Amino acid sequence: MKTKLGIILVCNCLFSLFINRGVGATETINTADCSFNGHLLYGKIQLVDSFPDLTVQVVSSFPDLKVQLVESFPNQCGQWQIVTSFPNTKIQIVESFPDVKIQYVDSFPGLP
Repeated sequence: MKTKLGIILVCNCLFSLFINRGVGATETINTADCSFNGHLLYGKIQLVDSFPDLTVQVVSSFPDLKVQLVESFPNQCGQWQIVTSFPNTKIQIVESFPDVKIQYVDSFPGLP
């Protein structure tokens, strides 16, 4: 009986470990180059409905990144120029389970 209980406990621990790794609990924004998993969080951004590089949720508080929409020269962390072709990063807006949470701002973009 103790052997079966031990095996179940070990299997449960391993299962929860793999579930947490699959969700991406260890993935964070790289502050050195303002990227997430190698994808830039500034520059020319294309909004897509499928096959994104990153999924993003728009929030009004506690963002991972503050985003300023610009018309040209998006070369600071958090500055996005929305384009329809030749993007640096493809973004899909989602309601839940995002890679990054953003908040739109008029000034002072970047990491909070």
